Amino acid sequence: MKSFRQQFVTYSQIIYRVFIFLAAAVLLHLVLPGEPRFKFEYQKGAPWKHENLVAPFDFAILKSPAELEQEKQEAARNFAPYFTTDTTMVRQKIRELTADFNAAIDADYSRKAEILPKLTSTLDSVYHAGILPASPESMEILTGRTQISRVWGNLVDIVPVNRLYSEKTAYNRFVAKLAEVKAGYPRVARQLAQLDARKYIHSNLKFDENISKSELKRIEAGISTARGMMQAGERIILEGELVDDAKFQLLESLKNTYEKKRVEGINSHLVSIGKFALVAVFLTLLYTFLYTYKRNILVNSRRITFLLLFIVFMVFIAQLVSSYEGLHIYMFPLAILPVVVRTFFDSRTAIFTLIITSLLLGFYAPNNYEYVLLEVSAGMIAVFSLNKMHRRMHVVLASMLVALTYGVVYTAITLIQNGSLIDYEYKTLQWFAWSSLLILMVYPLIYIFEKLFGFVSDVTLIELSNTNQPLLRKLADEAPGTFQHSMQIANLAEEVIRKIGGNPFLVRAGALYHDIGKISQPTFFIENQQAGMNPHDQMSYIKSAEIIIDHVRNGLKMAKKYRLPESIVEFIATHHGTTKAKYFYLKQQQENPQEVVNEENFAYPGPLPHSREAAVVMLIDGIEAASRSLNDKTVDNLSELVDRMIDQKVKDRQLDNSELTFHDIKQIKEVLLKKLVNMYHVRIEYPQEKEQKTT
Repeated sequence: MKSFRQQFVTYSQIIYRVFIFLAAAVLLHLVLPGEPRFKFEYQKGAPWKHENLVAPFDFAILKSPAELEQEKQEAARNFAPYFTTDTTMVRQKIRELTADFNAAIDADYSRKAEILPKLTSTLDSVYHAGILPASPESMEILTGRTQISRVWGNLVDIVPVNRLYSEKTAYNRFVAKLAEVKAGYPRVARQLAQLDARKYIHSNLKFDENISKSELKRIEAGISTARGMMQAGERIILEGELVDDAKFQLLESLKNTYEKKRVEGINSHLVSIGKFALVAVFLTLLYTFLYTYKRNILVNSRRITFLLLFIVFMVFIAQLVSSYEGLHIYMFPLAILPVVVRTFFDSRTAIFTLIITSLLLGFYAPNNYEYVLLEVSAGMIAVFSLNKMHRRMHVVLASMLVALTYGVVYTAITLIQNGSLIDYEYKTLQWFAWSSLLILMVYPLIYIFEKLFGFVSDVTLIELSNTNQPLLRKLADEAPGTFQHSMQIANLAEEVIRKIGGNPFLVRAGALYHDIGKISQPTFFIENQQAGMNPHDQMSYIKSAEIIIDHVRNGLKMAKKYRLPESIVEFIATHHGTTKAKYFYLKQQQENPQEVVNEENFAYPGPLPHSREAAVVMLIDGIEAASRSLNDKTVDNLSELVDRMIDQKVKDRQLDNSELTFHDIKQIKEVLLKKLVNMYHVRIEYPQEKEQKTT
């Protein structure tokens, strides 16, 4: 009969799981687009697999992105950039010329009034035509252009570039006119030579970038997106007909118009119901997967919260990127999702999460099947290539492999659809390159998630396994025998895990810390005792058992003090499971046969190990200690010890909650026996060859 507290905890966990899944469903429903979807699936270069299709209504035939881009480029080539005119410049320079002329020429010269208008009119005509700061050929904005838009006050006129002056050509024009005047009026030629032509020439045209950009955008926005109309009832495509470029554009036009028209007369509530049902199906699949194969994730509130929120976050970012004009959904690195999930959970969960997220996003992505195929392929490659990521080079290599996968799969799809690479969209490769490059963000993301959710990555485990860590140094200084014992456990456990499968970094770190509770009273444990000194000789067996068992509780307190990750704490709490301190229990029974021994006084508090790594440390912990006490370390004795102790753990149901199989246990026995034989330098006895009798 469960207590009220146990029932409350159980029901509260169930209620929280229901709440977090519902919350994830609501968030995904809000994040995903609300527009209705076109019901037909099609691929360029593939046959039309549906019934004959005719236009259900009139719709405009949209231009392809390539056509629109070509028209925009043509508009940009024909665009006349805007230059503003400084209208005050000509008046200022004429005033300067007049003043200098009057100062140079005597007032009593009878033909003085004839000369000045010749010079000022030339200056006026040059400025009216327009003076650029440099020659048109040397100005990048005028390269390849034949005309400009000249802003003169409130007026704008189009001026051919070949009619414009540069400061140099304007100067030459004025100098030539000045020379002509000198020749015509030789009496004042010397005085006219005092005029400095450079002083009166200055550019009065300036490129206006803001007006030019806004006008070019206006022109591009005015480009028609359609190139014709399709009348209702006209045939679009027949069943089995190949979807070529023209048919593909017709279908894209119909799809675009259909979704817009459907919005006008659609029941938005039904669309929402359908979208919520779709989200619910995928989350139910995720729940079923976790319940069937990864219940340890499902029952852990922190883990399931992270997993669901991370999926919602990735879907949100993907939709955000897709909504920006000029960006493509392929730019978003969905491969980060399985990499992070693989880091904190396992490969199977990572791949399953990748598949359901890709399917959910793919329903709303352009070229649905192509998107799902590309993202699932790239995500799987990322998971397989990052099976270990304790070095930065691993992430860089994974990024390169993902980019290669994108390129190969996309090229294969293009060849299947088009039968050639003539229409290969090389621009798409840049989005794949960005996506692959952004995978490098996984390192800072993992660090953030570790701090927020208390997870642990391989990098952190390697750092924790460094024997210069403060807590391990403390163990080595105050309980050197326990430290050596932990090192032996770590070495053995790592070999076993590499054989049966698991995380060698986790099992090593867990083994090193599993006995840190012995720091509190190191001399009560035989590996730290000096010969002839055993404090247990002076106390009862119950008290001795209490001290021995307390090293688990003390270890948990120390782990909390030093903020060890939860995955390491599991090794401390479970390495004895719910077994008994058997030596003191049996001694109590032998010396008090008339009493009924209370087993609870000699039992470890548990719980049982959940992970295969913690279960391996539990098995090896007892075997390593027992093997040291063997007087005769032969192969047979060591084999009997390994078999007996592991079988006893199985019989006592200490491995019920772990992920170990009978095949794993068989392999564990083989690896342990081999390592123990090598560790103790046991010689294998070979059978002697019998001498044959001679007749």
